[in-house]
Parts: sequence; C-alpha cells; structure tokens
Amino acid sequence: MAYVITENCIKCKYTDCVEVCPVDCFHEGPNFLVINPEECIDCSLCEPECPIEAIVSEDDLDDNNKDFLEINRRLSEKWPIITEIKEPPSDAKEWEGKPNKKELLEEE
Repeated sequence: MAYVITENCIKCKYTDCVEVCPVDCFHEGPNFLVINPEECIDCSLCEPECPIEAIVSEDDLDDNNKDFLEINRRLSEKWPIITEIKEPPSDAKEWEGKPNKKELLEEE
C-alpha cells in the first residue's frame, strides 16, 4: 500500500509534506507533486503535513480519484525528486478545494 497525491494538489503544490518523507519518494512537476508508489513505505508521515488534504492512502481512493494512483506512478518516473520545502505558487490559496482541476495538470 502507498500514499497518493490527488487532485487538490494541482495548482496548489504545497510542499510541507516532502521534508518528513524518510525515503524521498516525492517528485515535483510544474504545478503538482506526486509520490512514487513503488518507493513509498506507507509510513503515513506525509498525510497530516498536507494543509489541503491532497494525500490519501491508496486504500482510501474513491471513484473520483482512483486514477491518481496511475498518475502518481507515471509522473514519478519522469519528474525530479523534491526533498525540501519550497514556497507555494503565489495563487495557491485561490485553487484550494476547487473541483475539476485534473485537466489543468501540467505534465511537462
């Protein structure tokens, strides 16, 4: 079992979670973070650090965000690892909790 970053992170990209990860399984893209599910050790340290509750256990994915397991897997193979907290985007607060952000995910 792994933890997965879901839609709420898109365009928010808070990085509070990355410093607590003991195995450095977070990867950073242009406007989203992902967790490498093959590297995640299910320690759950990251989940409470996310201020927007975008990190969920693979077992708790619902029908609306099941595809984020594959998105995390695929993008973690091409994006660089992130281990230090960075400033969020200047408009992050405006994007918190907004629905239907998946189409805004920038993969390159």
